[in-house]
Amino acid sequence: MAGALDGIRIIDMSNVVSGPMAVQMLADQGADVIKIEAPGGGDIARPWGEVRGGVGAMFAIMNRNKRSIVLNMQEDDGRNILLDLVAGADVLVQNFRPGAMDRMGLGYDTVKKRKEDLVYVSISGYGEDGPYAKRRAYDAMIQTATGYAAIQAGSNQGVPDLIKNIVCDKVTALTTAQAITAALLARERGAGGQEVKVSMLEAGLAFIWPDGMFNNTMVGEGGTPMPPLLSLVRPSRTADGYVTCAAVSDLEWQALTKALGKPEMGTHPKYAGMMDRFSNWEEIMTWIDEELAPRKTDEVCALLDQGDVPFAKLNTPDNLHDDPQIRHSQSLVEMEHQHAGVMRMAQPPARFQHTPSDIRYLSPMLGQHTDEILCEMGRSPDVIAAYRAAGVVE
Repeated sequence: MAGALDGIRIIDMSNVVSGPMAVQMLADQGADVIKIEAPGGGDIARPWGEVRGGVGAMFAIMNRNKRSIVLNMQEDDGRNILLDLVAGADVLVQNFRPGAMDRMGLGYDTVKKRKEDLVYVSISGYGEDGPYAKRRAYDAMIQTATGYAAIQAGSNQGVPDLIKNIVCDKVTALTTAQAITAALLARERGAGGQEVKVSMLEAGLAFIWPDGMFNNTMVGEGGTPMPPLLSLVRPSRTADGYVTCAAVSDLEWQALTKALGKPEMGTHPKYAGMMDRFSNWEEIMTWIDEELAPRKTDEVCALLDQGDVPFAKLNTPDNLHDDPQIRHSQSLVEMEHQHAGVMRMAQPPARFQHTPSDIRYLSPMLGQHTDEILCEMGRSPDVIAAYRAAGVVE
């Protein structure tokens, strides 16, 4: 069965994370993706993560279901090949710094002349203009600029820290993927092509705001602040591992206290309502820690599960593939890469009834499909050889 985006062609000129991951999600949903890479190494993220057989794990995940062509954009023939590809495409995605595409002669106003209804997506760090527009940006910079690092300090520690995950890059990818599908739907309804601009700064702000900034939303005085939600819960050590449990509603709180043998705490006035518990959460967490510490993980999980209390056993990167729910749902898949061998990765998370997402093929080697794509465009073997001799393609 064809995927939801079958028949859509995307030209992916992006590098590193935000663009490649966004396009990978759409590729999983059936889009035909041609990844444009520069001579001399291609996407700088190619060697990131564990490397085997010349394949970096992180690059492999974010560039599956894509074909790779190496084009030299410093050459007129390279730019002309790109423009010919654009003429048959629906979407172009790039994440160069603002102004770079214009300097290459590939800005939106130029490119749309070759494909009027093109969806042209530009991802930047801080936006197309403004005091930070020309700055280089990676996830750590955006976490620092948008409040993530400050929030990690907590109310007591006071030392800013980074989330140990490239959350701003990835939420930019999610934002971009959604924006592309919205623009394609708008085009289908008659809006035509358009330029779509996404900045990591604004994607990060939008993502952090609902909970991370709920004490900074009401302008002026008079509001009652609340502790950050995830400061109210933490993994608790058991005799042989860790378990995280939480009780938000009154019923969950009563179930938790009953499961841990202290039902009287469930109706104590000090903890009667949700906001009362929030005010005394450190005391509650200390009690939970003390109750869980002498018990084995399986015992704790059985008690909490029987009591219908929200909980999770700590999985590690080395063992999460053995989690019963993950195995049951087939959330992870193992596939053979032609150079890297067997690789494990997450399945596309959205399960479509009639237009399934699929991992059709794994990440390409640099320039693996250069000749194939040029042949599809009608270039003869002699012309391709001349391109290669002139340094236009690899």
